[in-house]
Amino acid sequence: MSTDRGEPARQRLTRAEAKARTRRLLLDAAARVFARKGFAGASVEEIAESAGFSIGALYSNFGGKEALFLELMAERGLGRVSEAAQTLDRHEAGTGEAAAELGRLLVHVADKDTDFAPLQAEFWLYAVRNPHVLDTMATALREPRQALEGLIDTWLAERGAPADVPADSVATVVAALFQGLVRLRRVDPDSVPEELFGQALQWLFSGIGAAPAPARPADQD
Repeated sequence: MSTDRGEPARQRLTRAEAKARTRRLLLDAAARVFARKGFAGASVEEIAESAGFSIGALYSNFGGKEALFLELMAERGLGRVSEAAQTLDRHEAGTGEAAAELGRLLVHVADKDTDFAPLQAEFWLYAVRNPHVLDTMATALREPRQALEGLIDTWLAERGAPADVPADSVATVVAALFQGLVRLRRVDPDSVPEELFGQALQWLFSGIGAAPAPARPADQD
């Protein structure tokens, strides 16, 4: 279909497409406003106005400022897991090349993504002070955590780790290591050189691979 001017007519979005577009615009606006004013300083009114929507549209799509922020956190987490997975696709897990590239990923997050790391710390404090938020936060971050578990599970299998090593526990350690080193590098860059995260992962997985098999319980008479 075309207009009288010979230009192609713009197709009307389906309801699902329109909803997805609205959510995307609200998320992008929230990211900008949070970066300028922090989580506490940002208002739903300013986020909605920046996105070009009413406050009602924000609440109907997200329920409030907390849900907006948590979805942004989940998106960032999934993005980092995806980058790590691409690194392991390019380089064999456990090699120096993979370790070096993962180290560069951490440095990029710590040194370049300077808005979101402080926001995450601010929201963590907010959640601790408002315990009803903690369960919601854990639920929102479940998807990136599960993606990381899948990546760790593959990595463990490739390195011949004992079958009883739980991927979810290792994923928890890796996530904590990454987040802790990002925060420490922001405070004291010299203490977290570019290669440290990759080295730490090599130490972790080498230790897992070298761990003795659990002893079998003695037979009962």
